Amino acid sequence: MPMEDRKAKVKRDTNETQIELALNLDGGGLADINSGIGFYDHMLHHVAVHGSLDLELRATGDLHIDAHHCIEDIAICLGRAIDEALAGRAGIRRMGAAYVPMDEALARVVIDLSGRPYAVIKADFTTPIMGAMPSDLVIHALETIAAHGKMNLHAEVLYGRNDHHKAEALFKAFGRALAEAVARDPQRQGIPSTKGTLTE
Repeated sequence: MPMEDRKAKVKRDTNETQIELALNLDGGGLADINSGIGFYDHMLHHVAVHGSLDLELRATGDLHIDAHHCIEDIAICLGRAIDEALAGRAGIRRMGAAYVPMDEALARVVIDLSGRPYAVIKADFTTPIMGAMPSDLVIHALETIAAHGKMNLHAEVLYGRNDHHKAEALFKAFGRALAEAVARDPQRQGIPSTKGTLTE
């Protein structure tokens, strides 16, 4: 019998943001995303398409202040949805890695769904903002996803000139590495850990 899709829905309602996010790790790359921040939508769309996951997102918030709260809170919700959809993390490959070029830029992302959140992100941007997304929040968004997704994430822009290309390569590589890490391993039934758990 076919296995059920691994899905999660997360809501976050604060004085700063109102977010509804639905995730299907076993989707086909469908994206219906509206954060109010066009460049962020573009990056998350890449995660969905290259991660072969379905992502629905509706977010409103205090964009009259700046984009920080919305970007951070969406990343919180995405990380939590990944964690929830994986449940106990049995039968997954657990680790994934991807190199992705975007014209002159090259990014590498390596993920371990270890249950222990840790992030090392190396990316230098020369412009302070891309569209309405501050460049430093590219790094913060990935760090936040890693923290709430309980993953060990190493992401690096190896080289590049254009900041859009560098960010796009990072998010595409994140999607591809995530797809590999969450993939079901036909040779494994239980938890892929000598500890017997990946939840803490």
